[in-house]
Amino acid sequence: MAEDFQIIAAKRLEIIEAGFSGDESVVRGGLTHSSGEVRSSALSSLNRLHVLSAVELEKYVGDVSEVVRRNVAQIAAGYADVDIVPLLTDSDVFVAEMASWALGERGGTTDVELSALIDASQNAREPLVREAATASLGAIGDVRGLPAILRACSDKPAIRRRAVLALAPFEGLAVDAALKNALTDRDWQVRQNAQDMLNPRDGAGSAIDD
Repeated sequence: MAEDFQIIAAKRLEIIEAGFSGDESVVRGGLTHSSGEVRSSALSSLNRLHVLSAVELEKYVGDVSEVVRRNVAQIAAGYADVDIVPLLTDSDVFVAEMASWALGERGGTTDVELSALIDASQNAREPLVREAATASLGAIGDVRGLPAILRACSDKPAIRRRAVLALAPFEGLAVDAALKNALTDRDWQVRQNAQDMLNPRDGAGSAIDD
């Protein structure tokens, strides 16, 4: 077992170094390695070399290794043509979290992606995924995501904190009511976030007074 670990570690190092030196052939050799960690490093190195295509990256969305799938989601933040919606419901919570984040980073969100994020924000079993999806809905700023963000304001504390911040792109009575309600939340960080949202200049004014 220790020997296998050392072999994999050495192979990963070789792939990573090739990604910096520009040896594309060595990097591509890692794409079919039995270790998910090596395949993941190969994808990262190809991305670093700017020779990774969207078509190639999408082949690994369904990889058997959660390490690879999580890295695919992360890299796909810069590849709008790669469909990572299936990863929002991945069996691994960290893969689903990363996919939620990546969709919020892309820009030009499709209707399918937006609907999937709305669903994840409301229905994902893992709070970490609901939190990430809510944050992405705020980053995207599409009014169709607002109802889900407002509902997230009543979820678990960490999600409420993120939901309050996700209200930033939006206006209206419902938004104002949610922020005012958050001022009395039992979680102090939710209250602080709401205060910062309603009075964004308070901190700057206090610094000047001091």
